[in-house]
Amino acid sequence: MTQVPPPAPPPGRVRWSMIWLSFGAITINYLDRANLSIALPSMQEELDLSKTVTGLLLGAFFWTYAAFLPGAGYLVDRFGARRMMAFALIAWSVSTMLVGAATGFIVLLMLRLLLGAVESPAYPSSSQIVGRWFPVRERGMAASIFDSGGRAGTAIALPVTTAVIAWLGWRGSFVAAGMLGLAFSVLWLKFYRDVDEHPRLGEAERAYIRDGATATAGQDGPPAMPWLQLLRYRTVWGMVLGFFCLSFVLYFFITWFPSYLVDERGFDLLKLGFLGMLPALLAIPAQWFGGWLQKWLLVRGRSVTYARKFPLVTGLVLSSVIVLAGYVENAYAALALLALSQCALCFAASSLWALPADVAPSPANVGSIAGIQGLASNLAGFVSPLVVGALLDTFDGSYLVPLAVAGGMSLVGALVYGFVLRSLVPLGSDRPGRGEGGKGAAAEPVKPEATA
Repeated sequence: MTQVPPPAPPPGRVRWSMIWLSFGAITINYLDRANLSIALPSMQEELDLSKTVTGLLLGAFFWTYAAFLPGAGYLVDRFGARRMMAFALIAWSVSTMLVGAATGFIVLLMLRLLLGAVESPAYPSSSQIVGRWFPVRERGMAASIFDSGGRAGTAIALPVTTAVIAWLGWRGSFVAAGMLGLAFSVLWLKFYRDVDEHPRLGEAERAYIRDGATATAGQDGPPAMPWLQLLRYRTVWGMVLGFFCLSFVLYFFITWFPSYLVDERGFDLLKLGFLGMLPALLAIPAQWFGGWLQKWLLVRGRSVTYARKFPLVTGLVLSSVIVLAGYVENAYAALALLALSQCALCFAASSLWALPADVAPSPANVGSIAGIQGLASNLAGFVSPLVVGALLDTFDGSYLVPLAVAGGMSLVGALVYGFVLRSLVPLGSDRPGRGEGGKGAAAEPVKPEATA
């Protein structure tokens, strides 16, 4: 089993300022996504939206987001994270502001489709930053930081957006969110640079990043593997299926959770704004802990495979407690169970965006693999709110069945990451001993009959 050697104290901290910039962009990304979920109770009466139509609107974002992700990953590999993230920030901010002018279902649907398309470069860009700026031992922590921006954005959105709605109305909340994104795009262009271009990056820190990347494809490596060839590998399909299951549950919290607290548990706007943000706030340190744990395991000699899979499997198993929230009578007990479920999901998610850099056969494939993985995640983002909305209409507004379905998906995801995803080595690698057990199992393409 290949071990990641303990590092010397790292010289310089520029790489961490880059990942915190990515955290800021993802925070705004999710604030904009969550705006519709929070504004829906105010919008439904004015625009006459049924539960099923509401689920359709919540899910429509993911039609285009999922469809554009693989192409966005390719463009990130082609043009770099700096340009693609800046484009995405500006475009999604303008799209968000336009939602404030929506007059009915059709206009809202078109704007949600547009928003999904232009947000697609954000995660592939951030995943590329992890691969290029961080050695293997620090990628889990770096990935958990930028991805936790999703929890931060969701948490901030609840009190801030409810306050803005109370002050300016639901239309004003979309305008304010868009203006915030435009302001951050200026900061991004001013401060973000790639490893080879950053004026403040010293040679010692540059060498630390480069030398620590040798356990995988590294900063320098073979030419990019053709995009479609990536789909021949069992590792990629394990990442795809597992991420679908995890995201199915996570997007309940992003889409239907505010309506659950209002409709099922009787929270008013004040309780929704302050108690409703607790699960997302608690999930942030849970995700950071998962990233820290991966580094701790690697430094103590565990394989990359073990360090990444441990939070994935254990976190998904624990997140299945979401089922119990449907059975308890006390609203605060239900909120505590939902908070535990979201914390466990985010503990699991600490590994997700380190995986593309771990298994990429070339640095020029990191964005593409992130896009493929993200495609599966956001297909779940479309399916999850639509299924929940349909189940609510079918079962007279009861959340019991939707929560049970979510818990089942958590357990399926744990099985996928446990048994379908094997050793985390670069795809196509012919160098044994780089994954768990030294067998390089993940480097073997999936046989044709296995993908039928």
